[in-house]
Amino acid sequence: METKSIMIVGVGGQGSLLASRILGNVLLQQGYEVKLSEVHGMSQRGGSVVTYVKYGDAVHSPTIEKGEADIIISFELLEAARWAGCLKPGGSIVTSTQTLDPMPVITGAASYPQEIVAKLKGMQLDVTAVDALALAEQAGSAKASNVVLMGVVSKKMEIDETVWQKALEQCVPSKFLDMNKTAFALGRAVL
Repeated sequence: METKSIMIVGVGGQGSLLASRILGNVLLQQGYEVKLSEVHGMSQRGGSVVTYVKYGDAVHSPTIEKGEADIIISFELLEAARWAGCLKPGGSIVTSTQTLDPMPVITGAASYPQEIVAKLKGMQLDVTAVDALALAEQAGSAKASNVVLMGVVSKKMEIDETVWQKALEQCVPSKFLDMNKTAFALGRAVL
């Protein structure tokens, strides 16, 4: 199998580490070689955080260059726009519609861009925008929006749902498992 690339992007504290662990677990269960690489920005200050996930028969490097990502999973809308150039032709963006003001917006030096989803779609990109925060709150915690997005992504990948469920059981602490399984199911129901 040719190497596939997935980027997980967001803002510090949104759960990209758990999402990458779940995704990595799923891919390892399928017998793929998997490489993960996290690139942290100023995560403690709400900065951009990026995780690269590459998988296939033989993966030589975990980094993803411009135009190489098969899927971009974005936990925040502006991050989807920031990293859209890394998407390969025919790739997909799965993004939360959640917005978090970056420092230039907070200080008044800039304004948050409007109509991001429409602009991305106007670039002929395959974009699935989901109110992951509302679905996570419906599941029991706003912190589960990362798992909601994993549910959406699971419908875009040709991997049986039972594999995803096993990954959730192995990666999520037992006291949060039922809530996260609900969040995952709500994400799957979007598509």
